[in-house]
Amino acid sequence: MPVITPAALTGFSNALFVAAGVPADAADMVSRSLVGANLRGYDSHGVMRLPFYIGAIQDGRVNPTAALAIEKETPAAIVADGGWGLGQALCHDLLGRLIQKAKTTGIACGTLRRAAHIGRLGEYAEAAAEQGLALILIANSHGSGLRVAPVGGTRGRLGTNPLCIGIPGGKNGPFVLDFGTSATAEGKVRVKKIAGESVPLGWILDSEGNPTTNPNDLYGNPPGSILPMGGDQAYKGFGLAYMIELLTGGFSGGQCSFATAPPPVGNCVMMQVLDPELFAGAAHLREEVQKLEAFTRATPLKAGVEKVTLPGDPERTLAETRLAGIPLDDGNWSALLKLATDLKVTPPA
Repeated sequence: MPVITPAALTGFSNALFVAAGVPADAADMVSRSLVGANLRGYDSHGVMRLPFYIGAIQDGRVNPTAALAIEKETPAAIVADGGWGLGQALCHDLLGRLIQKAKTTGIACGTLRRAAHIGRLGEYAEAAAEQGLALILIANSHGSGLRVAPVGGTRGRLGTNPLCIGIPGGKNGPFVLDFGTSATAEGKVRVKKIAGESVPLGWILDSEGNPTTNPNDLYGNPPGSILPMGGDQAYKGFGLAYMIELLTGGFSGGQCSFATAPPPVGNCVMMQVLDPELFAGAAHLREEVQKLEAFTRATPLKAGVEKVTLPGDPERTLAETRLAGIPLDDGNWSALLKLATDLKVTPPA
């Protein structure tokens, strides 16, 4: 299992993108996004995505030079079309515009359709928090992520439809909640598949609706499905995913899930940015954040537990460890080496 420094991995990713025809500034942005995901433990949104991203560019499904096109705009809202450009570049462009609006109006909401995969949602919450702003972000798979079946069903009808909420002002950084509404992200199953490993019981079902630990069952013909979040109350996870599907596909002008959907390329997005200064005030929010954090961290612990974990803690802790080197399993590393050979890029040692 190779272990590669973040700088070397970012440079490698950057070189692969440039060799595939991505402009240098966009290559750098997306590379930093992918490696940033690996740093924080979101390996499903990290460099394992490179073959998928570059394959979609090479076959014309993604246009690496497409820019954000504003279709409707008010003082507090934006409706945008990404033209199947690089998701991170488009989403950060939209975020920057909404931040400026929110500083005037208190709240700004934007939608984005036809964006290639936008990556780890938490990075947008972190960027907003640097400006002292809160963020709520949801996304679907533009109608194509037919992975999650309704409770009792045997065929996927929704994507893993993630939700992210970020609040600035924590002692060690912002509080960032970022999770899919399914038992696991599809990318995590794909990581296990490429690595030749089993998935934990409770992640996926086979094509007949039976629990399985074989990641290949998800990609079979007929396919299996990913369980909704919630365990014995999975209807809650599916219900949340269903409402996210409607909000993102319905408000953006994109698509909700449909029967003849092509393989997934990217996302429909709904993003809200809130400036606490124009509500109860930034000072009040900061005071309440600090009081609640102190009160929660002081919770009496059961035997064997060292500390309370709050949103954003696991990512910060792992990032400190992985600054010395990011581990990549042999299967995913082999896929990257093949890509490097095809593009005539020298991989890092």
